[in-house]
Amino acid sequence: MKAKYRCFIGLGSNLDNPISQVSNALSELAALDHCTLITASSLYASAPVGPQDQPDFINAVAEIETDLPPEALLDQLQGLEQKHRRIRERHWGPRTLDLDILLYDQQIINTERLKVPHPYMHERSFVLYPLAEIDPNLTTPKGLPLSALLTACPMGSLIKI
Repeated sequence: MKAKYRCFIGLGSNLDNPISQVSNALSELAALDHCTLITASSLYASAPVGPQDQPDFINAVAEIETDLPPEALLDQLQGLEQKHRRIRERHWGPRTLDLDILLYDQQIINTERLKVPHPYMHERSFVLYPLAEIDPNLTTPKGLPLSALLTACPMGSLIKI
């Protein structure tokens, strides 16, 4: 029997009906091979990070269980992004779907393709608040309680929808 890993996936979209993009992606996550969707946060609206000449984002966080190794999970997620016709035109630019591995069990991963915990999650309210909705007692692999990260990252303009 393969080991099961608890993972948190960040979802975001700001193109082509973002609410539908994120909602559909949650359903598609549940259907991925070797993955089980455990739960998902509410949807949140947030201002874009980076270039401001783009629409606001719809974000959510999903908790999954998988027996896939980290980079195989990344491959599956990038396949879903492609299914949603994601085009990478510029860094932090608009997109139909963005899927990020935020946490992969309690592992710290630093490869050319993948960095976990997600390197910017600690400064992004649109990640931390949905994550807290799922597991308010979560502790990161580096030993930081989610509650401490929330204290350092105000909700700002984030809106639960």
